[in-house]
Amino acid sequence: MRKNTLKEKMLAGVGTTNGWCAFGSSYSAEILGHAGFDSVTVDMQHGMFDFNAVLPMLQALSATPTTPIVRVPWNDTALIMHVLDAGAYGIICPMVNNRADAERLVAACRYAPVGMRSYGPARGLLYGGADYFDHANDEIIALGMIETLEGIKNLDDILATPGLDGVYIGPNDLALALGARAGTDLTDKRCIDAIAHILARAQAHKKLAGIFCASGDVGAIRRKQGFTMVTLSHEGSYLTQTAKAHVASALREPPEGSVPVASTGY
Repeated sequence: MRKNTLKEKMLAGVGTTNGWCAFGSSYSAEILGHAGFDSVTVDMQHGMFDFNAVLPMLQALSATPTTPIVRVPWNDTALIMHVLDAGAYGIICPMVNNRADAERLVAACRYAPVGMRSYGPARGLLYGGADYFDHANDEIIALGMIETLEGIKNLDDILATPGLDGVYIGPNDLALALGARAGTDLTDKRCIDAIAHILARAQAHKKLAGIFCASGDVGAIRRKQGFTMVTLSHEGSYLTQTAKAHVASALREPPEGSVPVASTGY
């Protein structure tokens, strides 16, 4: 079976970068797949698309060096199995609030006797290889999102769940749950303390820890803190920021005698 290089690096304590697809475009997924990320996540929770778009996005990612991940919209056993069969090498599951939620996620990601995943890895065999079934339980990565007060309260029980690889923090939902505003994960002490607590408990349980970051600069901070997966915003943010920067550049008066670098694009 094709190795899950993302999981390998994270288990070795190597900080990894994760791209994020919210557009539902196989072309944008392919671009991100070649951009240098260790993994790229197809976001079914807040992305503007459904499974019909997920499949071609996973196909596009499979032709790149990155590891394909899917964030499912909910802890839905059937959907988790479906995207794994489609070739996802990892699952990020929102709103994992207790041990039962974590066990449900693990069961959907693992074949018996560890879990209850039904056999039928149609595209998983094409992407992973003929021996997919023999190694899938070890290679697929399962991350439960901690983003509620209940999840924090039950954090040690969640982290002790056999087969759960780690946790992933949604800082904006976590901020809202703490009574703070979205986007204050680096400035509001309630958020700062909660994120530090989640990371410390994950490390104590020898589990992986990932987090969504608003930018590469924030990602650098989180990597230094010890997170082994940092998501660097999403392609909508990349497009918006770059487009605005180009417009601003075009409207500025160029310095006298300056010669711009020739475009390598269209």
